[in-house]
Amino acid sequence: MTTTARPIWTISASRPDQPDALLLLREYMTEMVERYHHRPALPGEVDEALAEMPSDDLTHPDGLLLLAHRGDDLAGCAGLRWHSGWAELTRVFVRPAHRGAGGGAALLAAVAQRATAAGADRIRLDTRADLVEARALYARHGYAEIPAYSQGPYAEHWFEKRLS
Repeated sequence: MTTTARPIWTISASRPDQPDALLLLREYMTEMVERYHHRPALPGEVDEALAEMPSDDLTHPDGLLLLAHRGDDLAGCAGLRWHSGWAELTRVFVRPAHRGAGGGAALLAAVAQRATAAGADRIRLDTRADLVEARALYARHGYAEIPAYSQGPYAEHWFEKRLS
């Protein structure tokens, strides 16, 4: 009997202006726009959303962007923004072809490791009600719902994970 090895997840930091990062951030935002409106994105809509919610602060000293590869395939991303004593998780995305293969877990483990190494004692995030898969992922990985800490236009649920 032959067994096929599952591709390994590797996570590395990237600047948000690099081609792979730009591609994933555009795919992330396209999915966010389409899920929010329950229809395909209209021309210019994704560009407007990217301008409204830029990712250029996901680099030193303000934050961090991580890219995930599954084997040789570019497969996902996650970002952190640094705050005083804590980190904010954002832009968690796994390409549809790689979902269900552990990419979300790999990204969450990597951001927790990076946040701890940077001195953060907790990670917080906000998300929308329609992103039920994301909320379930966060809950499975030790994130608990907390009262609102932000006032973003799309923030409907808030989570926190203690790192210490």
